Amino acid sequence: MIPLSIARIAEIVGGELHDVADPTVLVAGPVEFDSRKVTPGSVFLALPGAKVDGHEHAADAVAAGAAVVLAARPVGVPAVVVRPAPHSSRAMALEHDPEGTGAAVLTALGALARESVLELTARHDLTVVGVTGSSGKTSTKDLISAVLRPLGSVVAPPGSFNNELGHPWTALRADSDTDFLALELSARGIGHIAELARLAPPRIGVVLNVGTAHLGEFGSRAAIALAKGELVEALPAAADGGVAILNIDDRLVAEMATRTKAAVVTVGLNADADVRAVDVVVDTDARASFTLVCAAGSAHITLAVHGEHQVGNALAAAAVALECGAGVAQVAEALSTAVPTSIRRMDVRTRADGVTVINDSYNAN
Repeated sequence: MIPLSIARIAEIVGGELHDVADPTVLVAGPVEFDSRKVTPGSVFLALPGAKVDGHEHAADAVAAGAAVVLAARPVGVPAVVVRPAPHSSRAMALEHDPEGTGAAVLTALGALARESVLELTARHDLTVVGVTGSSGKTSTKDLISAVLRPLGSVVAPPGSFNNELGHPWTALRADSDTDFLALELSARGIGHIAELARLAPPRIGVVLNVGTAHLGEFGSRAAIALAKGELVEALPAAADGGVAILNIDDRLVAEMATRTKAAVVTVGLNADADVRAVDVVVDTDARASFTLVCAAGSAHITLAVHGEHQVGNALAAAAVALECGAGVAQVAEALSTAVPTSIRRMDVRTRADGVTVINDSYNAN
């Protein structure tokens, strides 16, 4: 995050200072919600949980070096206190948070993230990339990180940090040395993605697919498509650098082209895709190879990640990198060497006795 005084943090989040001896102290993060991970100069989020209330650990966090606590009530140590407000469309509304204290702290966290991202975008040319879809967000985010890394410093969430807590928490990891912020955006209802996009406004948005994940909450695929398309609606216009990357092989995603003012780049196996894969071959270990074809040229790619579905993810990542200035050969090399970085997603290992174990046990959608 950008360095901010405690007084400025309170101003941004609409909070009050309690037990703060010097409001001018600068805080540069990181922001942590686990008191065991607090480092000197960090911000501790006092969130209520099902079994533990973070407010009870505020003193421990400050003792470990936290400069200030973001809380919903005074905690006896330096704190910015925000008052509970009605739940937003994206805030925690859980049984263990009946008074809305968690919602208040999360809303404050989001405000802090937005201020930091807007500042970094304006002054340090930070490029924010957002990814959504019913499936594949995390794998694609990891591939995007891999193809952008040769171009500059990348901040991305660990695993699936893609909700009202993980999204701003990740955004606040970016600082003045960060060139790219790669984020994934999840939804449990209409308006959720729009809110996440407001907290960390993306310049490039990727929509992978519209499936049936969370169908019980949305009611129909049409409603899911409405929610996922909020990402492309949030993008700046093409004249301002906005780019929507859409999977043309998914009709509901392709139709989102009419919902954005950004430039549209299509990806897929379809011959009309702007960035497409041809001659796809899958080996006996479920690793795909293909020829990447786009306006800038073509290149052969052999993926190190497993599963034919990774071809579409790789195309989306390639389109992002190409829009950010990478060459075709550079993209091909990065994709061919990219390995899984998020745990328990198509983690394929062959034991000494020849048995191959596929660990795809992460409880996602």
